[in-house]
Amino acid sequence: MSFDKSIEFVFRWEGGYSNDPDDSGGETKYGISKKAYPNLNIANLTEVQAKVIYEKDYWKAAYCNLLPYPLSLAVFDYAVNAGPPRAVKALQGAVGASPDGVWGPQTFAKINEAIKKMGTKRLAAHLCNDRANFYVDLVTKKPSQIKFLKGWMRRVFDLIMEIYNG
Repeated sequence: MSFDKSIEFVFRWEGGYSNDPDDSGGETKYGISKKAYPNLNIANLTEVQAKVIYEKDYWKAAYCNLLPYPLSLAVFDYAVNAGPPRAVKALQGAVGASPDGVWGPQTFAKINEAIKKMGTKRLAAHLCNDRANFYVDLVTKKPSQIKFLKGWMRRVFDLIMEIYNG
């Protein structure tokens, strides 16, 4: 259920085929990039194939299957856009665990503590704040990426709306 609802959100933002020379991922379709999957025929990728990739390499890789919704959505969408390691480290930082990207008992305990203290929606929104800061930092380091900033921020805002209203 959580994955199905989350993938719907991702597909709203990760549409059809694109090959923008300024996109560091290169050729993409449904958000799956040639850079990440060099042996994949991106132009002929189907939505079903993309869904299988997302579930294995993003949803499960970022441990979203262990998280309650909508926190699972916030981590998943972050993983799709910035990679599972960054999403996991951001979640760890948000809950006060060591942001090492290793999901162990300490991380899980800290997540459960944070959910009890803040609630799932507030924790998910807190993660969105980290993500917005990540984009600003990225544009500061790579000014060529400024053309994507507005879209990234709109996506984060839409995610916050989904967290509270979805």
